[in-house]
Amino acid sequence: MNRILLLAFSGVALAAASYGQTPAPATTRTAVFAGGCFWCIQPAFDKAPGVVKTIVGYSGGTEPNPTYKLVTSEKTNYRESIEIIYDPAKISYEQLLDIYWRQIDPTQADGQFTDIGPSYRAAIFYGNADEEKIAEASKEKLTRSGKFKRPIVTEILPAMKFWPAEDYHQKYYQQNPERFEAFEEGSGRTSFKKDKWGGEQ
Repeated sequence: MNRILLLAFSGVALAAASYGQTPAPATTRTAVFAGGCFWCIQPAFDKAPGVVKTIVGYSGGTEPNPTYKLVTSEKTNYRESIEIIYDPAKISYEQLLDIYWRQIDPTQADGQFTDIGPSYRAAIFYGNADEEKIAEASKEKLTRSGKFKRPIVTEILPAMKFWPAEDYHQKYYQQNPERFEAFEEGSGRTSFKKDKWGGEQ
């Protein structure tokens, strides 16, 4: 199912969903991942204990104030992404990566599932040398697991400025649960996750 058609049905007049989830602890950190459709990777992180807030948006490009229309024109280096603010005392960066791998097809280089194009390519945007090391180790661990027959091609890239997406994209799965479920099913993401991870999602 075409995601742009779903957006047309939804309309841009939807009330903005609240970005917040719980009061922020004294010390938080931020992780940014790209995994194809940003609607589809948000629910898993929202459910994770220790995650304070998630925001979907765009990262990897240089044009200021990117819009959905600009990013999906595939004329920029932006990728649909998610910013995760988390409490490191409750969840680690490595654990966030474990969640991330279960939301994507890490062997797909041209996008994710039926979303094809540069803006849908998966990537881990590391913020410092420690995150880069953890991400590389996590990717190697997934490779050694034998879970996938094809090579793991998800990129590990230095972080760039993250721009929040428009309000109607935030918590889309809550704003439009039926359309969201139909899109996830139609894209093949749901069946892929069940096949590869079963109850480990």
